[in-house]
Amino acid sequence: MDQKSEAFGRQTARKSGPVSKFLQRHFLHFNARETIDAAQGYCDLIESGGRMLVSLAGAMSTAELGISLAEMIRQDKVHAISCTAANLEEDVFNLVAHNEYKAVRNYRNLTPEDELAIRDEGFNRVTDTCIPETVMRHLEREFIGVTQRLAENGESMFPFEIHYELFRKKRLDEYFQIPVEHSWLYAAWEKNIPVYSPGFEDSTLANIFAARVIEGVVSSHSAIKTGTEQMEHLVRWYLETQENHPIGFFQIGGGIAGDFAICSVPTIIQDLKRTDCRFWAYFSQISDSTTSYGSYSGAIPSEKITWFKLDVDTPTFMINSDASIVAPLIFAYVLDQ
Repeated sequence: MDQKSEAFGRQTARKSGPVSKFLQRHFLHFNARETIDAAQGYCDLIESGGRMLVSLAGAMSTAELGISLAEMIRQDKVHAISCTAANLEEDVFNLVAHNEYKAVRNYRNLTPEDELAIRDEGFNRVTDTCIPETVMRHLEREFIGVTQRLAENGESMFPFEIHYELFRKKRLDEYFQIPVEHSWLYAAWEKNIPVYSPGFEDSTLANIFAARVIEGVVSSHSAIKTGTEQMEHLVRWYLETQENHPIGFFQIGGGIAGDFAICSVPTIIQDLKRTDCRFWAYFSQISDSTTSYGSYSGAIPSEKITWFKLDVDTPTFMINSDASIVAPLIFAYVLDQ
């Protein structure tokens, strides 16, 4: 039997939580079946001693994925994260300003004039959620304060390390507006797992940081480590981890968060010429992009074989659906909720 044929007959009774039981009873075909197969494959990897890297694209932090992802991190089901810098900062935005957010239920019907009114009220819209400009300026003070010190001392940090320092020094604690258990980045800090944010430049805090360097408030760009330094860190993490554990890749969306991280394996194999590198041991992607011409988000998993990212026998799953719906269900299954 091939991989999918085996998966079709692999219904398991090990899960007893109400969500897990619901999925086992009703998720029997098409994307639903792929969802439960991906979830069970996730469990199989972890139960065999594996480690999992999760990549986050889109606006998953603003979609409050932290409610479920943070618990995955706390229960050692996630061991590294690659995310857009927007997801990195928006988890913190939500943590310290959730009560000031504004929901827009009819966002599909907004006119340009409606959008202008939202802007003039001091909000930035992400689909149905409007983030207050004030939280960005508040966090700016703390974030830029760290970068000023780093630049003056000739030091540098990764973006996630700056946030970890703010957590460690309790610089934001008094402003928390949601249970801290709902912040995936806070959970990542507690577990001390690496969080890679390729393309950091494409984020609000990075734009602010660039402006402060231009103004001379921060003396050097060198305060924040580069993307290639992030790749070096990821490669070293992968090599160290693979010595004792197979490593899986759970991708939410597409884009730079996914491709940056998964490219660590071809970097090791093709560029470092390491013959002892294992391929990713599991791959699953949730995407709303259908298979298309040139789209990374819509590329089927087997295409990654040609790039030395996956092997021919790597268990792969492609779920065409809304990640804000599917990811919490998969996490609930893995956690047996």
